[in-house]
Amino acid sequence: MIKKGTPAFATVIKTIIPPVVSGLWQSGKKQDQAVRKSIPGITLLLAYIFCMSVPVQAQKHKDAVAQAARQFVAVLDDATRQRACFAFTDAERTNWHFVPMERKGLPLNAMNPRQRAAAFKLLQACMSKQGYQKATEIISLELVLKALENRPDDDHYRDPEKYTFSLFGDPVKDQHWGWRLEGHHISLNFSAADNKLVSGTPAFLGSNPAIVGEGPSKGKEVLKQEAAMGFELLRMMNETQRQQVIISTTAPADIISGNKRKAMLLDPPGLSYQEMTPAQQRLMRQLVAVYIDNYTKLMADILLKEITTEGWDKLHFAWAGATAWGKGHYYRIQGPTVLIEYDNTQNNANHVHTVLRDLKNDFGDDVLQRHYETAHVQPER
Repeated sequence: MIKKGTPAFATVIKTIIPPVVSGLWQSGKKQDQAVRKSIPGITLLLAYIFCMSVPVQAQKHKDAVAQAARQFVAVLDDATRQRACFAFTDAERTNWHFVPMERKGLPLNAMNPRQRAAAFKLLQACMSKQGYQKATEIISLELVLKALENRPDDDHYRDPEKYTFSLFGDPVKDQHWGWRLEGHHISLNFSAADNKLVSGTPAFLGSNPAIVGEGPSKGKEVLKQEAAMGFELLRMMNETQRQQVIISTTAPADIISGNKRKAMLLDPPGLSYQEMTPAQQRLMRQLVAVYIDNYTKLMADILLKEITTEGWDKLHFAWAGATAWGKGHYYRIQGPTVLIEYDNTQNNANHVHTVLRDLKNDFGDDVLQRHYETAHVQPER
């Protein structure tokens, strides 16, 4: 048992967490040996994450995701392929969640080094530098939680190796396919058509603790921009605007859309973008960008185009709960094509949940339906 305040606990906080969270791994092998001496059973996982932490510029082109997916499939053997691969039409593709639970798919702890490297290259091909960093830091927070909760070494409730990779369809021969990375506080769902990424939602990222409260990493905040910019936008509102923005003095216990297959617009909508000052509108656009810029530019541009086509004036911003850090608070941004939710109510309001939903194209629904209809149009005789 790793007890808080003991030398073992201090070793966890000092030796493992700062390098992982701050990205300071200088030698994966050397650091892993140190970790293994401190806590038996810790694997090379975090070293692999570090090895993949520098984005590869060549992966910016449109075929990068398909190539990375094919490379991942190529390194799987029969046993791991059976766990990782599903039919594109399998119900598991839309069976997503973000809580600690047993999951289908291929977990990191069942992968060999080549498979892990290929898995993280696939993630890297779909995410921007900031998005990849957030995802890998959220994975590393499992070690923080394990130490804070005084869990023994053989307790795997908090475990950075329980994150699973799943492929739906065959990126080598299928027209439509997708993949997912999922585990505690992460659910990233990608869909492709004609080997081009057409959807990256639902996208859930959470952080517990929201702010690390002790140890050398004290003050670390993985989802800092999401919180800080939300509060700043609220602070810019005058009293008249606040009457419309603040929809409740109590924050909901979690994101309202949950893990539903389809998300919908929520009531009341809050204050419209059109009713904001130019400075507020600018900050609103920056806050939206925090979420969509977690993807590579190709995917972010798709989401941005959807919002722009429908019109920024149709977006709304709503707030619930406390208006300062330390008590439960919540906000959302929504419009015809997008829903963003941020909730921080659990663990004394130090536990953040965020989600980005594409109201027309979650799981690639809209694009894939159009592809299907086009493929089945009967030629004129």
